[in-house]
Amino acid sequence: MEGVTVVSFFLLFIATAMAAKSTVSFRDGMLPNGDFELGPKPSDMKGTEILNKLAIPNWEVTGFVEYIKSGHKQGDMLLVVPAGKFAVRLGNEASIKQRLKVVKGMYYSLTFSAARTCAQDERLNISVAPDSGVIPIQTVYSSSGWDLYAWAFQAESDVAEVVIHNPGVEEDPACGPLIDGVAMRSLYPPRPTNKNILKNGGFEEGPLVLPGSTTGVLIPPFIEDDHSPLPGWMVESLKAVKYVDVEHFSVPQGRRAIELVAGKESAIAQVVRTVIGKTYVLSFAVGDANNACKGSMVVEAFAGKDTLKVPYESKGTGGFKRASIRFVAVSTRSRIMFYSTFYAMRSDDFSSLCGPVIDDVKLISVRKP
Repeated sequence: MEGVTVVSFFLLFIATAMAAKSTVSFRDGMLPNGDFELGPKPSDMKGTEILNKLAIPNWEVTGFVEYIKSGHKQGDMLLVVPAGKFAVRLGNEASIKQRLKVVKGMYYSLTFSAARTCAQDERLNISVAPDSGVIPIQTVYSSSGWDLYAWAFQAESDVAEVVIHNPGVEEDPACGPLIDGVAMRSLYPPRPTNKNILKNGGFEEGPLVLPGSTTGVLIPPFIEDDHSPLPGWMVESLKAVKYVDVEHFSVPQGRRAIELVAGKESAIAQVVRTVIGKTYVLSFAVGDANNACKGSMVVEAFAGKDTLKVPYESKGTGGFKRASIRFVAVSTRSRIMFYSTFYAMRSDDFSSLCGPVIDDVKLISVRKP
């Protein structure tokens, strides 16, 4: 009987280890229990704190992690969950992780909702080894307090361990960011064509927009990212740009576009190969996202050493105009960049950052007139 007990214990140990390292085959969409609606057993919790690292199905937690129900009160603060009833909060040096079967060499974009609570300088470290990036979340772009963020990586093996970590240390460990709605999709980086020297000029390739999300997805500054979740483009600014879809916004062309939500602090750029002395035409659409972003807007376009300011009078109900700039290349590499001259706020809540939309960006070479 003693031998049977030893064997049983050994099998239990192996099963527990396998559960901790279990992997799920990835499909585009929400990660298994990515919305955290499946929660810990009451015996695995002390108040809101999770005691067992494997208590949340499909996830492994480290450090001070809380399981938060929508409507939970912390002092005078009411914690709201963007979708469903539950989210997790990452305290000091806390993290959540999940292992997924992926395709080695493939690019992926991670989308997740995050919200600040009571810390001032909140940020998140997102990693899939060897890639990692720090996403600042102290700027709140929407009135709900929750924003969708995207981050991208290239799979170095056939298993990706997705880690979301709060590197902050606060006096109150329950002052970390809230996380919800973790999803992922495969990225297929587009190439230039004979009809467009720019890659992904229509912004059709990009991060997953969660179904039912009405806020768009924030793409953080390029300096925080090794791989852009917006293939072909860099976010060359202090603040994020917003990726919007036709299901929830007005889009000039196709199904996706970019909203420049933070004035000159919200810029996108792409460097393309050009021939010195050759003439090129950069064309694009400027509009609004039908999200109550009203007023006088100006998009500034840069092509090599040339610039163009495109004014757009927005009624906040959708619409767009087209513009173009002709320039002569002075280098073998030319930088194409866009930003919004002014800051803007949505007129329906006066707190959500918004701005002009750009789309259908094309660059072609032309013969001299």
